[in-house]
Amino acid sequence: MAAPVTPGSPAPIPVAPGDLSRGGPRGPPDLPAEPKQLPELIRLKRDGGRLSEGDIRGFVSAVVDGSAQGAQIGAMLMAIRLRGMDLEETVALTQAMAKSGQQLEWPKAWHQQLVDKHSTGGVGDKVSLVLAPALAACGCKVPMISGRGLGHTGGTLDKLESIPGFTVIQSPEQMQGLLEQVGCCIVGQSKKLVPADGILYEARDVTATVDSLPLITASILSKKVVENLSALVMDVKFGEAAVFPSQAEARELARALVGVGAGLGLRVAAALTAMDNPLGRSVGHTLEVEEALLCMDGEGPPDLRDLVTKLGGALLWLSGQAETQAEGAARVAATLDHGSARGCFERMLAMQGVDPGLARELCSGTPAQRHQLLPRAQRQEELLAPEDGTVEQVRALPLARVLHELGAGRSRAGESLQPGVGAELLVSVGQRLRRGTPWLRVHLDAPALSGPQRCALQGALVLSDRAPFTAPSPFVELILPPTDTQQ
Repeated sequence: MAAPVTPGSPAPIPVAPGDLSRGGPRGPPDLPAEPKQLPELIRLKRDGGRLSEGDIRGFVSAVVDGSAQGAQIGAMLMAIRLRGMDLEETVALTQAMAKSGQQLEWPKAWHQQLVDKHSTGGVGDKVSLVLAPALAACGCKVPMISGRGLGHTGGTLDKLESIPGFTVIQSPEQMQGLLEQVGCCIVGQSKKLVPADGILYEARDVTATVDSLPLITASILSKKVVENLSALVMDVKFGEAAVFPSQAEARELARALVGVGAGLGLRVAAALTAMDNPLGRSVGHTLEVEEALLCMDGEGPPDLRDLVTKLGGALLWLSGQAETQAEGAARVAATLDHGSARGCFERMLAMQGVDPGLARELCSGTPAQRHQLLPRAQRQEELLAPEDGTVEQVRALPLARVLHELGAGRSRAGESLQPGVGAELLVSVGQRLRRGTPWLRVHLDAPALSGPQRCALQGALVLSDRAPFTAPSPFVELILPPTDTQQ
């Protein structure tokens, strides 16, 4: 049996299921076993057993064809969350999910240009909105299949849908047209593309199984396997507001993604990035779109720009389109400073359903003009610093939880969101504050913040007596495929 894919120990390099190099000669193949019924599969995994490739295919098929009841799906997800999956099971689950729908096929001439990035989910994480068009402006083809919010973390699709008219469901033919004319698209799972993950993704969000390492790995990589990529960079977040709080657990997920990717023939690198503070200074769907556009103006928060350029630089190098990661990062930065990334973003919006006039106004307008074009919350409240001090941290988790409660997140699958709800950080980590200085502006549709909500938000501001300082980059480490070395 392959080593377990569970937090606490490095994931070994995977061997594809059935590889004869591991066990020497084998006897005649067994006759195919009768397919197990779902209750039997759930019981097997619940009791710590190992699911065969056929078992996993059967479960995924039942999810897609509707024969699996919601309670059975939730029970299996919880069994996997509690008992884990070994590497071969995870590879099999990823393959079964990837094969649950149509496979994407592109012109052979595109192969080296086909790249993508995916994040495990963070607070204020709008990197995909900037990086996809930036990579397109560098000559890449980026068929990004993204997800919605999970738990307290925001979803790329939800942010984009806050732009009136934006359509996340695109057929494979429409995706190819977008790649030909723009160089990038950001889409969701349709009934044709990885339908199994679309169902399981929603179920994980409401069954407390978001943080299962094999489910995260299979969910992410199944969407990437169907894209037929040259290279993929994973942004694996750690910290209080991440799926995995500890850096060690995040590194284990990163190694699993790199290892399972290798087992599937996909070239994957994984960046470890910190998620104790929100990324950037805006949290909430429309506010994050505005901040992404500010980054594409060559401005905006330095931590957002740093992460966009470093992830993009790693991708250009990994796919052989740059000699070094530093050269790739410089090319990505140039697309932000010269406006070419913003131009690609405008064309992507127009081709994905946004009125061309609105897309043009959004991408060429001032920040104040953009704010008027997007859905807004009914009112704003500012919170004041309770005492003098240096901003040591703005805790992302309590901030995200309050915004979720105010309507920025979902409590059940399919629930609608309030796109204008969000918060603006009026301070930066390392900045010195005076008592009574506004540090947070909350955008809300509720009549007012409740006492507990206000208390929770004030608790997110951590002050210290130290001298002002420059906040470190959220980018910590890049884990590369086994045959590569850091450059």
